[in-house]
Amino acid sequence: MAEPPMRKICYVSGTRADFGLMQSTLLAIQAHPSMELAIVVTGMHLSERYGNTVDDIVRAGLPVTQRVPVHMDPPTGATMARNVGRMLTAFVDAFEEIRPDVVLLLGDRGEMLAGALAAIHLNIPVAHIHGGERSGTVDEPVRHAISKLSHFHFTATADAAARLVRMGEREDHVRVTGAPGLDGVRELAHIDRLALCRDAGLRTDAPVALLVFHPVLQEAAAAGRDTGIILDALADSGVQVMALMPNADAGSNDVRAALAVRSGRPGMALVTHLPRDAFISWMAQADVMIGNSSAGIIEAASFGTPVINIGSRQAMRERNANVMDVPAEREALLDAVRQALAGGRLPPANLYGDGDAARRIVELLDQLPLDSHVLMKANAY
Repeated sequence: MAEPPMRKICYVSGTRADFGLMQSTLLAIQAHPSMELAIVVTGMHLSERYGNTVDDIVRAGLPVTQRVPVHMDPPTGATMARNVGRMLTAFVDAFEEIRPDVVLLLGDRGEMLAGALAAIHLNIPVAHIHGGERSGTVDEPVRHAISKLSHFHFTATADAAARLVRMGEREDHVRVTGAPGLDGVRELAHIDRLALCRDAGLRTDAPVALLVFHPVLQEAAAAGRDTGIILDALADSGVQVMALMPNADAGSNDVRAALAVRSGRPGMALVTHLPRDAFISWMAQADVMIGNSSAGIIEAASFGTPVINIGSRQAMRERNANVMDVPAEREALLDAVRQALAGGRLPPANLYGDGDAARRIVELLDQLPLDSHVLMKANAY
């Protein structure tokens, strides 16, 4: 009796962030005996300015099946919108060549929206991870648009799953898997504080903040000013900084400039990119994480690291107990830093999952019903 054909799963990746979250899941797909993995790489991955992070995918031993370069400059809303169109055209060509059985997408970025649009017009089933979450910025409607274009949903929380059902998604096509970014985080945090600080040129006997601050499209004009306020508040609090450069969204040049102009100060380390294990180790060892990264909302709770979340970028997402929300205002930030340092670490507890998402996602991908009759019903409300 002939063996069933390999099920080809195609993942779209555009940033260091989405790949870091998905690496364990992608490795599990690649290792599955009845699956074949393809990865279409685009966006910041292919830019020297943002660290050529496609190399992280290659070093992980994963296949870079297609590369779709886009324009990264100027980092404006118009560039972001035009890139969705460029990626859509290129993804149609890539998917026609790869002929995947499922297109797998994560989150809310433009490359994921383009991937969903391309796949659904080619009648390729789409599975979406991290759907159903809220943020209150432009990311939220993009995330929901991807969900409405998708056939299957692997959510991080029960609340997100319930929201998708209320949006009209079929309940039997929505599964709570947990957040894939939590898989293996404790093992990744293997670099100790002494080594981290030594390599960054920071002192080990003074508090350190891990800073990841991205611009918000609707507030791009304030991004550089807000970055400066954050950095000055940390300096006034006597807190050293390990800072990462921002993503390529509108306003990122101003964030980069505010970081660069202060990078020569004592107690300030600035990097374009950190490997996943170094980033997670910093998250586990830093006295506080500050900014507006989803990593502060999701992964940091697994270490009990205090998180100061600034502004509107993560405004409506579910919170763990380690997160406090503050505006980008000097006095509010000074008070938040004092509270975080005084309170110290919280007991590790994370509502986003138990670190076993990859296994659940791979099992679901292996079992999904992919016949056209089921797929038509999936989005027939």
